[in-house]
Amino acid sequence: MNDNKIDFLAIGDTVIDAFIKLKEASIVGTPDSEDYKICLPFADKVPYEDVFVCPAVGNAANAAVSASRLGLKSAIVSNIGDDKEGTDCLDSLKKDGVNTDFVKINRGIKTNYHYVLWYEAERTILIKHEKYDYILPEIGEPKWIYFSSVSETAFPFHDLVADYLDNHKSVNFAFQPGKNEIKLGKEKLARLYKHSKIFFCNVEEARKILGLESAEIKELLSKMYELGPKKVVITDGPKGAYAYDGVESIFMPIYPDPKPPFERTGAGDAFSSTVVAAIISGKTLSEALAWGGINSMAVVQEVGAQKGLLTLSKLEGYLKNAQADYKAQKI
Repeated sequence: MNDNKIDFLAIGDTVIDAFIKLKEASIVGTPDSEDYKICLPFADKVPYEDVFVCPAVGNAANAAVSASRLGLKSAIVSNIGDDKEGTDCLDSLKKDGVNTDFVKINRGIKTNYHYVLWYEAERTILIKHEKYDYILPEIGEPKWIYFSSVSETAFPFHDLVADYLDNHKSVNFAFQPGKNEIKLGKEKLARLYKHSKIFFCNVEEARKILGLESAEIKELLSKMYELGPKKVVITDGPKGAYAYDGVESIFMPIYPDPKPPFERTGAGDAFSSTVVAAIISGKTLSEALAWGGINSMAVVQEVGAQKGLLTLSKLEGYLKNAQADYKAQKI
């Protein structure tokens, strides 16, 4: 293949999610508190309603599929095991048009497998990352690299990505740190922040990254911008999303859900990857944020992070029928 044809190269872990839809559970605390918990009977048999297995998910895989469905030439750098689950992941990615030439099959190691406790519209994920030997293959020069979550054992793989960006100035970089990247701290990943043409996180993540527990959105935007990204996008769940490019701050409301969210996994990945895909397609940041909100809305109407991802024609249909106030606003 011609490496120059890659529009969108996602880098990050690939997993299988097994969604266990719970019949009954107790919720303790409130969404904004640390004691927010799902509780199940201990030492008992707990009935569940159904199980849904979703192969080839994870932040990077979700992003690669999102970009592919929107018409871009998409590829992924990732790790899988030499097991049936790994084969299922490859088959799923290929079915969605994602190039898998850079996926490493690790002999004698399992594919990442997560269990998702799904209750009402929310979920708690039981995670286990296998210990892979992380390498950056010869990827040529894609138009954009989208880097997201890898295992906590992957560091200093992040430095390999930063080294690549140091030596390939023409490659644009989007950064959506996962939980493990945030845990590493902004100092260890300083070069990735500085290389970012666009950066994504949610409000809670921004506060953790910056160590500002009670900061409001404008301070979070400006402080995150000071770390180096050219554009900063911070999402705030059902309240919408905010962006800052060093000159002006804008707010993007959510696209109204046609019905209550069914399951929220992948909403952030859909939003971030779609914003990048829109920018690759020549859209302004304001237009790209509108694209992102639509794909995020669509994903939460289905089980898992990918089933609801839209094709370009369907996304444009939603955009055409959007309410007049569904547009970015300066703040």
